[in-house]
Amino acid sequence: MRHCARILPYHQDAEEASQDTLLAVARNIGRFEGRARFSTWLHIVTANCARTTYRSLKRRAAEQSSDELPMQKPDARRVSVIAGSRLDLLDAMEALEADKPDLAQALVLRDIVQLDYSEVAEQLGIPLGTAKSRIHQARKYVQGVLGDDYR
Repeated sequence: MRHCARILPYHQDAEEASQDTLLAVARNIGRFEGRARFSTWLHIVTANCARTTYRSLKRRAAEQSSDELPMQKPDARRVSVIAGSRLDLLDAMEALEADKPDLAQALVLRDIVQLDYSEVAEQLGIPLGTAKSRIHQARKYVQGVLGDDYR
């Protein structure tokens, strides 16, 4: 739950992603190859489930808004700064994943799963320098998407 809450701004969404994580682990435990620690694999599954939950919530909101009035920005008085920033970051991560998935994977492992650089390199099967480079490039990409408001 705590790892999902790092990604998703609302408690109920994080709970939903946690349940999805448990189901994904149960369904995919046979795919765990043991090349890395189980906890590393579990963190990756958790991050992926949380991002999938975010995408589905975003899609549902877009479908509802197309039936109603044009979508408006959330009321700033009702959404915390942290939640709004997290949503912006999720949008930036989604753009990164669509454009450069290898960079997104490295960034998720380092900044969301909080593995150290050597563990990221080991998990991805790449040299340490390549892992550091991908993480740096991913951060620059996300920073560019977020714009000057987050610098």
